[in-house]
Amino acid sequence: MTSSSSPSQETKRLAHAYPEGLRADALMEEDVAWSYEIDGERDGEQFDRSERAALRRVAGLSTELEDVTEVEYRQLRLERVVLVGVWTTGTAQDADNSLAELAALAETAGALVLDGVIQRRDKPDAATYIGSGKAVELRDIVLETGADTVICDGELSPGQLIQLEDVVKVKVIDRTALILDIFAQHAKSREGKAQVALAQMQYMLPRLRGWGQSLSRQMGGGRGGLATRGPGETKIETDRRRIREKMARMRREIAEMKTGRDLKRQERRRNKVPSVAIAGYTNAGKSSLLNRLTGAGVLVENALFATLDPTVRRAETPSGRLYTLADTVGFVRHLPHHLVEAFRSTMEEVGDSDLILHVVDGSHPNPEEQLAAVREVIRDVGATDVPEIVVINKADAADPLVLQRLLRVEKRSLAVSARTGQGIEELLTLLDQELPRPAVEIEALVPYTHGKLVARAHAEGEVISEQHTAEGTLLKVRVHEELAADLAPYVPVSTA
Repeated sequence: MTSSSSPSQETKRLAHAYPEGLRADALMEEDVAWSYEIDGERDGEQFDRSERAALRRVAGLSTELEDVTEVEYRQLRLERVVLVGVWTTGTAQDADNSLAELAALAETAGALVLDGVIQRRDKPDAATYIGSGKAVELRDIVLETGADTVICDGELSPGQLIQLEDVVKVKVIDRTALILDIFAQHAKSREGKAQVALAQMQYMLPRLRGWGQSLSRQMGGGRGGLATRGPGETKIETDRRRIREKMARMRREIAEMKTGRDLKRQERRRNKVPSVAIAGYTNAGKSSLLNRLTGAGVLVENALFATLDPTVRRAETPSGRLYTLADTVGFVRHLPHHLVEAFRSTMEEVGDSDLILHVVDGSHPNPEEQLAAVREVIRDVGATDVPEIVVINKADAADPLVLQRLLRVEKRSLAVSARTGQGIEELLTLLDQELPRPAVEIEALVPYTHGKLVARAHAEGEVISEQHTAEGTLLKVRVHEELAADLAPYVPVSTA
């Protein structure tokens, strides 16, 4: 018997065998050949009528391996996909960036991107997303490339999915289904898996399909062999009912798991420990920043949605103040509302925090769009009143002009590099300044027999000065009102 390597080992071997330039990571790089002096003064992009109506190929999207002979013998065969988008608003560069991000999502899900096309329309076609004629052209591209899947850069209705599949004759999925698939691959904790399963069922419920006998009606409610009182329910109705029952059970399980996290959050509030939430676009470097600030050891990978499960770690400011730092799930443009709803309990870490570190990738071609997408989700979870510091990460790889523009536009911002440590000290100092401070400043002479009060002052307050005298410990601290009331009996008469 001949031995064969496992799919994961073979995939790693192939990843080392071929140049990184063919991977979808390169798609997000900015086109350095564009010149503002030359191209910026043009009066838009002037296309002929036929060019405006045609499917426009996006160059450089293919991630197909040069030699695919070994791929055929792998146990795990990558799906071969063609991407298609509808350009309704914005510039051609915006449309290309959106399709490039879809290519990166497809590669993260394990697909092999063969081609990508964009259709210029006022709005997506109600029947086939890109129109019947262009759907036939897309079918020709699928046959030419040998693709087995088409991914659309948008959320398709059930009717659009069915009719587009009827034309192209291969599986069609949309951006929402792709993101849900990535979440299902990366969810590790019990709560994360339950949240993803709930989002998938919410997405699948209106898209259930059947054919032939699967749509036939079951026998009605009579007890006799031939006695029936009605046609009964169809198979697809039964499936929908079972999915609704599973969704109800999932919601109950998520609510029970949420209780444990709420208890931990209440304990932190009781101890008056400030909380900081790290939010930002996927692959902006949130986990890397958490590791740099706390040494948490969270998984760091150059992939979209590499970490889904929230991580909370205790940290300390340069002045010795304790606070908690929470890493949250990454966001993306057009994040499916099913995910926002399913992960709402996890995103509450952002809404209940005292400060948000909004991490943005400074090396991205359009970081402002990332900022807008994340703030839209923050608004959805009701965290608009929480103070925000914009952390421009990957400063070592970013264009200096882009950094200057972001620092000028975002008033409360800082450029850092989680990889090299650049700007981390300045970020910690800014955190120390921005975290909420106890409201009451008090001076008390605490007897040595009440050492617990001194320990509470260190743990829950901000010690300004501490002096050991013959009568006890003379403290000058900033504390919350409850601890101030406990220290009030020991305030010296001269300062009372």
